[in-house]
Amino acid sequence: MMLTNTTGLNHPALRSSVLNELLVDNVYICVGYTDMRRSIDGLSATVKQVFKLEPCSRNLYLFCGRRSDRIKGLLWEGDGFLLFYKRMETGRLQWPREESEVRKITPQQLRWLLEGLSIKQPRALRKIDSVVVV
Repeated sequence: MMLTNTTGLNHPALRSSVLNELLVDNVYICVGYTDMRRSIDGLSATVKQVFKLEPCSRNLYLFCGRRSDRIKGLLWEGDGFLLFYKRMETGRLQWPREESEVRKITPQQLRWLLEGLSIKQPRALRKIDSVVVV
């Protein structure tokens, strides 16, 4: 994801991904289950009607089905939608299933997700905004 923009999503964690070349403002995952038979019209309707977000924005929306081995992404490019589809050949996605909501994630969390890890890494070091030095 050449997630190059004002939100600073040009992240080294995504350099090896095809997503590296995309221009997006934010990445959202649609928590819960999505019918993976849906295509652009169905997914964009879900974004608009269920999650009350604008599908025709520079946001990448990610969806996952019950089997947790496939992921779909929806992105508006200004003149049309891109629909991404990835099938995991080994392993499963650690997709959050708590409820039907949309959740904004960081580029690091996206990398973890695509590597089969949970977006909540309890042992990961958290960034600190500022430190007082005496």
